[in-house]
Amino acid sequence: MVLSYSRALFLTFFYSQCLSNFLRGHELAFSWFGGVPRICLYDNLRSAVVERAGDAIHFNPEFLRFTGHYRYEPRPVAPYRGNEKGRIERAIRFVRTRFFAARRFRELDDLNRQALEWCETISLSRQWPEDKERTVKEVFAEEREKLLPLPDNPYPCEERCEVAVGKTPYVRFDRNDYSVPHKLVRKTLVVTASVDTVRILDGNQVVAQHRRSYDRGEQIEDPAHIDALVEAKRAAGTARRTDVLQRTVPSSKELLQKVAERGLPLGQATRELTELLRTFGQKELDDAIKEALSRQAPHPQAVRHILERNRKENGKAPARPLLLPDDPRINDISIQPHSLDTYDLEDPTDDNNDAE
Repeated sequence: MVLSYSRALFLTFFYSQCLSNFLRGHELAFSWFGGVPRICLYDNLRSAVVERAGDAIHFNPEFLRFTGHYRYEPRPVAPYRGNEKGRIERAIRFVRTRFFAARRFRELDDLNRQALEWCETISLSRQWPEDKERTVKEVFAEEREKLLPLPDNPYPCEERCEVAVGKTPYVRFDRNDYSVPHKLVRKTLVVTASVDTVRILDGNQVVAQHRRSYDRGEQIEDPAHIDALVEAKRAAGTARRTDVLQRTVPSSKELLQKVAERGLPLGQATRELTELLRTFGQKELDDAIKEALSRQAPHPQAVRHILERNRKENGKAPARPLLLPDDPRINDISIQPHSLDTYDLEDPTDDNNDAE
C-alpha cells in the first residue's frame, strides 16, 4: 500500500490471495501508517469488486463491512486505466528492483521481517518525487497527521468456515487435518484461522488451537487430545472385557462388585479373571468364584488358588494358559459350551452310525 502524497510504502507477504489475507494486509498497513487514508484506490480485483457495469459497482459485502469499520471510501479505478493508479504501479516496480531482486530468505516470517525493515529504512530514506531536497520520511511525518484515526478494535480478518468431524477426531481445513477432543466426533464445528493460528470452536467455546500449516496432507495434533483418546480406548476395552466376562461367567458380577467395594482396581481384576477363564474354562472358573465368595475371599488370587487346588486334588495336570493375540475380535468372543448328553443316546452298535 502506498500513500498518495508522501509515497510512504508498506509491504508484506502472504501465502495466498484470499479475502482474509487481503483485509489483513490493509489492517497491518493502517497500523504501520498510524492512521487510515480517507480514500483508497483499487483495481477491480474480485476481493473488492464482485461485478461492475460502468459506474454501477457491486462491492464484495465483506469488503464493504471492513471499509465501514475503518470509515474510509473505497474507490475502484476505471477498467484498463493504468494511468489512474500510476503511483502504485511505480511502487511495485520499485519493490521489484530495490527489495525483491536477488533477496534471500528462509521462510515467510523472515521475508516479512526483512520487508518491514526495508520499509522503515531504504524506502523512507529515498527522495520525495515532488521535491528532491526532501525525503519520503520527512513528508510522511506531515501526512500522518492528516490520516483518520484507527478504530478502538481491529476488524476480525480471520478465515471462518464450518467443518464436519467424521469418525476420527480430526477436522480438515485448507488440505490439512487438525486434532480435536475425541468426544466431538460426528459434530459440526467452526474453524477460524489467522495467518499463523487455527482455532476450532464448538459454539462459543474454543475446543482446540493449533499452529497453522500451509503444507498439504499434514496432520497437526495436540498431545492432550491423543492422550485422552488413548485413555478412552483403554477404558472402553476394560468395559468390553467386563461385559464379556459377566455374560460368560455370571458369578463374576458379584465378585467384581465386592472388589469395587474394597477399593481394589477393577481393570486389573477383570484382566486376571479373563486370563483364568482362558486357562481353566467357564465351569471351573464359575465354581471357583462361587467358593471364593462363600469363603468371604472376593479376590482373583483367591479364585486362582481354588482353581489350582481343585485340579491338584482331581489328579489333573496344571493348567496351561491359552495364549491368544491381543485382538478384540478374538478376545471378546463368548463361547457357550453345549451339553454332551445327546451323544450318550447314540447306539454304538447301530450300523447306521458308521462313517462312510
